[in-house]
Amino acid sequence: MNNNILHKFTEAGILVNETAYEKINLYNDPIYITSSLIADILSQGRGKKDLIVLSEEMVESFLSRNNIPDLSLRGSEIGSISDLESDFESAPTMENSITDNSIMENSNFDEVKVDIIEAVESQNNDFNPPLEFKKNEFNFEILQDTSKQSYTSGDIKDLVTYFQNRYHKLKGIIEKRSMKDHLAISDVLQSKDVVKIIGMVRDIRTTKNNHKIMEVEDETGDISVLIHNENHQLFEKSERIVRDEVIGIVGSKKGSLVIASEIVHPGVPRIEEKVTDFGVVFISDVHIGSATFLEDSFNKFIQWINGDFGTPTQMEVASDVKYLVVAGDIVDGIGIYPNQDKELTIKDITQQYDEAARLFGEINRDIKIIIAPGNHDASRIAEPQPAVPEEYAKSLYQLKNVEFVSNPSLVSLDGLKTLIYHGRSFDDMAMTVKGLSHENSDLIMRELLEKRHIAPIYGERTALASEIEDHLVIDQIPHVFHTGHVHINSYKKYKGVHMINSGTFQSQTEFQKIYNIMPTCGEVPVLHKGSLKVFKFS
Repeated sequence: MNNNILHKFTEAGILVNETAYEKINLYNDPIYITSSLIADILSQGRGKKDLIVLSEEMVESFLSRNNIPDLSLRGSEIGSISDLESDFESAPTMENSITDNSIMENSNFDEVKVDIIEAVESQNNDFNPPLEFKKNEFNFEILQDTSKQSYTSGDIKDLVTYFQNRYHKLKGIIEKRSMKDHLAISDVLQSKDVVKIIGMVRDIRTTKNNHKIMEVEDETGDISVLIHNENHQLFEKSERIVRDEVIGIVGSKKGSLVIASEIVHPGVPRIEEKVTDFGVVFISDVHIGSATFLEDSFNKFIQWINGDFGTPTQMEVASDVKYLVVAGDIVDGIGIYPNQDKELTIKDITQQYDEAARLFGEINRDIKIIIAPGNHDASRIAEPQPAVPEEYAKSLYQLKNVEFVSNPSLVSLDGLKTLIYHGRSFDDMAMTVKGLSHENSDLIMRELLEKRHIAPIYGERTALASEIEDHLVIDQIPHVFHTGHVHINSYKKYKGVHMINSGTFQSQTEFQKIYNIMPTCGEVPVLHKGSLKVFKFS
């Protein structure tokens, strides 16, 4: 007996007699006949609270009304349900297209079009069977993961090694940008011409005359760099420089100072777009266990990704989904902030992950789920965070279609390189850099890509582990940069890189009310065959 058929009917509050079950189970795709039958029954105004017993006559009526051959009469099989009639192109849709015009000048943001789609149950009573889910063969690879690469002892020598490694990694990237002939800082005082140096920013401040002074160092020494406020373009660029990042400087020596004429970031080259024939869904900040977790919205999302909810066009997108990427804060955690227990419905961390396993376990097994931790998860706070440990999330680890990765991590989804980062460093960037805020996380993501570092500022709110190697350097340019943390949906395309922040499934918290942060709840980005769609389940 096909338990999946019975499970779907049971979830919808529908009982099935034996002859009705046997009639449905004759088809090659009985699950899709089942989903269509459920949609047909519910479209007639019957809810889950009504006791419904599906009879053989009801199945026959459904097949007849929709011109579907009754296999129990023909005694021969047909192809998959997706081969039957059904014109998805002419089906009604709730899609609205918007063009994002908030693109900064000279920012290398690509002009993008985003489809904002209100995910609603189809009101069309005509039979529109969902497309057949492919039996996916995954070409999934973890390119970078730090889960078992923590070697720090916490000694000061490890901290020195950490910054040396950061410097050399980023210096190597900058050298490729016409900086091969740079000088060591110790040699600058002997130079009389234009100088080029690569250094780490130890400090940056504004003088009383409103110029900028940077203290820059390398392994040979340190030097002060002046950025004159009359060089407007350079001065504006300098306002986005933060402590501990590595930059190149072109300038002229004047006494013990270098007067900067150019600042060179590691930067990102424009990349070629990766063409795909499948869909990738991005979510984060689910916060299961919180009193403000939006379970109804999340259940609608699960129904949609399984092909059981939405208009025919929306279900067509769902049928192409191959990967689901989760950028942290799967659960709300325990003891994350004072008096958190008052805002929890599940007050045990293991039980929170058990509930997560129940919900994620309802997702079609033909979709691979990649999960990275966030600052609310049961991983260490210091970044890089290892994957969620099995001892707290045994039930999640039992799901065969789930992969666990570190925060950050780089994975390949059939060749689509995806950088996953929860986004804790956004707090430091928003507080430090003029013009950046949580509401515009795409601008923060652009800065991190240009700096080629996930969390460049050391010693602020984002705890950084002083590993022997700095795993937060962005060595490879991704096709997709996926983040969360700020609970606000955002999308831009920068030099060919899809920058996606996936919002949240948690309504406004008390903390957010204090700071007037308005989360975008239940808005799910889907990169569908190269274009971005946002499905609203709120």
